[in-house]
Amino acid sequence: MEDTKQYYYSKIAEAIEYLENNFVNRPSLDTIAKQIGISPFYFRRIFDEWLGVSPKKYLQFLSLNYTKQLLHNRTVAGRGLSGTNSLHDLFVDIEVMTPGEYKNGGKKLSLNFDFYESYFGHILIASSSKGICYIAFYDEENQAVESLRAKFPNAEFFQEKDEIHQPALSFFNADRDNLSQVKLHLKGTDFQLKVWDALLKIPMGELLTYSEIARHTGHPKASRAVGTAIGNNPVAYLIPCHRVIQSSGNTGQYHWGSIRKKAMIGWEAVKAEALLSLKK
Repeated sequence: MEDTKQYYYSKIAEAIEYLENNFVNRPSLDTIAKQIGISPFYFRRIFDEWLGVSPKKYLQFLSLNYTKQLLHNRTVAGRGLSGTNSLHDLFVDIEVMTPGEYKNGGKKLSLNFDFYESYFGHILIASSSKGICYIAFYDEENQAVESLRAKFPNAEFFQEKDEIHQPALSFFNADRDNLSQVKLHLKGTDFQLKVWDALLKIPMGELLTYSEIARHTGHPKASRAVGTAIGNNPVAYLIPCHRVIQSSGNTGQYHWGSIRKKAMIGWEAVKAEALLSLKK
């Protein structure tokens, strides 16, 4: 099943990238399937297995009109970040590293890490005894480990699966019925931590702009600094920086690839709509 999830994601990412480059021609589903090297029947099956909706329905959630409308609707309704019931906000708890741990590059920290699969590709998860300190998507394992070591140059590393990693996998693998609290052990400046805390409050299926996050941190003119803090997010997906887009409605860049960001936004939009339908 792990290899299957990765394969499905890779094909869906190929389809999104092809559509980005050829949307003016409005390619048919048959054309898209041919371009990514699978049959139209199997292409539809992948979407159904990965998401439960048709490719056409999914692609609606990735359109510029959709993101603009989502931003507009939230502004009209006056929804902000206060009082949300975001799963990330409810189940993710941040413990800040001590000044010593922050300044000495992880000296005296023992970090366990290992490689996993998710609906959005390969991930590396690393943790200290206090919680998860790093999650990143990757294409090549050695490069992923090098990036981890660069974050904590003086730490000791052990490749082994850790029970601390397991609650995070429930988020990645959409196991919403078996969520338990995820402890994060993070190093960051006060401003970065404020930004990351704001990101946790964005509900699944919602999108905010950089300027809205800046206002929430109490620094309304600091949109650029917010963007930098978001780019330095050390914990992919659990701190949902993929839910922040440009005020124009464009999804913008993403540390782990703009295609992956689009895949996440579309996936979460479909899931959020399904949950809303169940409540009606």
